[in-house]
Amino acid sequence: MALERVRIAAVADIHAKKTGFGAYQDLFAKITQSADVLLLCGDLTDYGAPEEARVLAKDITSALRIPAIGVLGNHDFETGKQDEIVRILTDAGVVMLDGDVHEVHGIGFAGVKGFCGGFGRRALGAWGERIIKDFVHETVEEALKLEAALARLRTPQKIAVLHYSPIHATVVGEPPEIEAFLGSSRLEEAIDRYRVSAVFHGHAHRGSLEGRTKGGAVVYNVALPVMLAAYPDKPPFRVLEVAVSEHLVADFAALERRR
Repeated sequence: MALERVRIAAVADIHAKKTGFGAYQDLFAKITQSADVLLLCGDLTDYGAPEEARVLAKDITSALRIPAIGVLGNHDFETGKQDEIVRILTDAGVVMLDGDVHEVHGIGFAGVKGFCGGFGRRALGAWGERIIKDFVHETVEEALKLEAALARLRTPQKIAVLHYSPIHATVVGEPPEIEAFLGSSRLEEAIDRYRVSAVFHGHAHRGSLEGRTKGGAVVYNVALPVMLAAYPDKPPFRVLEVAVSEHLVADFAALERRR
């Protein structure tokens, strides 16, 4: 039966460890009860080790009973085994996106890892040494991947799944010295061009809960440490309720009042 409203749960920065068997089963069981789809927004492993991914995959298959969509984070690249991590999580039923799209219950999802570089007029420019140009090129490539993915979506509601932030507002609270390494406003340009309804990201462990792009898209920082700090007496994930063919109809705060 088609759903009129879809509950989207999201969490990032799980940082699964090799010795953490069963650590996330309770979390995934609660998410199953609270949502219709789960977004995993990067840093799913602690050191990018396949053994860590297998621990997480086992908890997913044991306790999660709703569709899951994910992107990788910077930690998942640490050992150069990111392709194996994707295979392990895919085998566990997670749809992993990297410039790809996926539709669940009539909602369209586009996902990329993203990259850093800073925000607005303080964003790093491709000028000077070759290593700086290569750094900025990586940011631009991630933004172009996101733009190309969003262009393929034909659903009324479009959701962007990222690891790095597309706006400055959700990294506020982090040390100012590292803000430029937590995201890039080049991602924001693609989001606003294709009128994305909502954006979920992680990476900023001490950042702020939410903000908006210049075009008005709501952006949620769902890093696990942020969730734990903001809602110490509630399960550490965010839930957004979306109408399949209308505008956003409710946010996490409204759902929290009904839990």
